[in-house]
Amino acid sequence: MAKNESITKKKPKIKESRPPVLFFAIRIRGAPGMRRTILNTLQMLRMHKVNHGVLIWGEKSYMGMLNKCKDYISYGEIDEKTLIRLLRVRGRVEGNKPLTDEYIENLTKYKNIKEIAKALLKGEIQYKTKDINKIKPVFRLHPPRKGYRGSIKKHYGEGGTLGYVRNFINELIYKMI
Repeated sequence: MAKNESITKKKPKIKESRPPVLFFAIRIRGAPGMRRTILNTLQMLRMHKVNHGVLIWGEKSYMGMLNKCKDYISYGEIDEKTLIRLLRVRGRVEGNKPLTDEYIENLTKYKNIKEIAKALLKGEIQYKTKDINKIKPVFRLHPPRKGYRGSIKKHYGEGGTLGYVRNFINELIYKMI
C-alpha cells in the first residue's frame, strides 16, 4: 500500500436557483404514421392539432418530452417582444374571448400584458399556478405566411423547420400570428 493515501470526500453539488428558460413549441406535422407514444407525449404537452403552440419551461422533464417529439414539432427560446405580441394577438381567456389588459388586471395581480410577459420570462409565474389559470395555455396559430423554412420533414440543421430551432422560433411566430 502507498504511504500517502488519503480518502477524499466528494463535495456536495449545490443547485443554483436560476429561473428556467421559457420555450415556445409549435406542432408542425400531423398524426398519420405517428407512434402512439409520441402522440401521447404531444397530448401531454397540449399540442392536439397542427399549428397549436404552447409555452414550456426548460425543466428536465419537459426537455425530455420536447426531445422525444422533435420530429413533429419546432421549439426554441422566445423573447420578450414576441411573447407580448403573441399574448396580445393570440391570447385567449375562458369563453374564447381575447386577452386584454382589463382581463389581466381583473384576473391577476399584474396590471397589463407587458408585466405578465416579464413575469413569465423571469419564471415568477407558470400556468400551473392559480394566478393565470383562467388564461388558456394553448395558442391557436395560422399557417405561416410565405410558408415554412425549407421542408417540414427535415430538421433545422438540415435546412428544414423541425426540432430545436434556437431564436428562429420568434421569426416563425411572427409569420404565424
